[in-house]
Amino acid sequence: LEANHMTLKALTLGSAVIDIIVTIAPERIEHMRMRNAEASFLLVEEGRKVDAESVTRHIGGGGVNTAVSLSRLGFDTAALVKTGADRNAEDVIARLEREGVSREFLVSDGKLATGSSVLLSSHECNAGIFTARGANTALLPGDLADEVFERDLVFISGLSNESADCFPHGLGKARAAGARVATNPGIRQLSSRTDEFFACLDRISILTLYRVESEQLVPRLIADGSADQRTVISPAGDPASLVDRGLVAGGFNLPFDSYVRAITSLGVDMLLVTNGRDGAYVGTADAIWHCTVPSVEVAGTAGAGDAFASTFAGMITAGADIEDALKSATCNAGSVVSHVDTQTGLLSRDGVAERVQKFEDRLLVSKWDIV
Repeated sequence: LEANHMTLKALTLGSAVIDIIVTIAPERIEHMRMRNAEASFLLVEEGRKVDAESVTRHIGGGGVNTAVSLSRLGFDTAALVKTGADRNAEDVIARLEREGVSREFLVSDGKLATGSSVLLSSHECNAGIFTARGANTALLPGDLADEVFERDLVFISGLSNESADCFPHGLGKARAAGARVATNPGIRQLSSRTDEFFACLDRISILTLYRVESEQLVPRLIADGSADQRTVISPAGDPASLVDRGLVAGGFNLPFDSYVRAITSLGVDMLLVTNGRDGAYVGTADAIWHCTVPSVEVAGTAGAGDAFASTFAGMITAGADIEDALKSATCNAGSVVSHVDTQTGLLSRDGVAERVQKFEDRLLVSKWDIV
């Protein structure tokens, strides 16, 4: 990861969290899926003590996860996160130091606790998460010094509550500094600050969303006339494919290529949409790419999105083409879900390359032109 013999520099902006992960065998917890809605639940009996396979403590949070990811990929990385002044903050700092991530821009708040969460995990099921956001809610525009953003890549992950007010400031400062800007904002931010988010799209180079987050934007795109609701691409022949099913929300069904054209017309260079076991999609103003996901044994799904989004952005910034970046991101995310926590599975650049080679025959990339 070198450009003109200089190590590329990255900044991550987001949360720092202590994760307590409780892993329960599937037979000890009830899993219920709604038949007429895309919702599922992990249930435990009231008043009953449930034996857990393990209860472990880890460092996490989007700002820290993406910083560790980019550092392992070879970037000179700094993290701009806000913690309390407590033992948990000391552990976050120790992790950043151990991973070679600069803590020069870390901000401490003596009045609030460092963010923490409890993840209730049952192997192949997505974890249920209880979170106390603490200092992650208190990032202020004044914490964002201009010189912080003088980087090759600035990655902004989800910002909690009032900290989300920093989102446009961070984007503006990063663009003014000439950095490539990547973001994975999260559904709370999209739903509570929709107007602000749309006003910022022309400052985003790489936008990563889950399918459900993407669907959150569909009614707005149709209402303001950004989406033309026509499709110009052939079906993939798979009902789970976004190319075939489109995006559905608020009584609207928007063809996926129409969605991509709408988002890119508003200023985004590359749109990534992840769709679970169906794989991930990349859209530009000209084309859509899709990469399949090799089957792996899943220990926990937390952190997979951070790994995918940061790896893709890092690879693109380092000069990789879209297909290679998509395969690399898919493989790094697959490594992460093989572990219960969010960081153990994050790979080095060489580790990513080796995993891509290992799964090459199962990383099938399709492309559709949408001009």
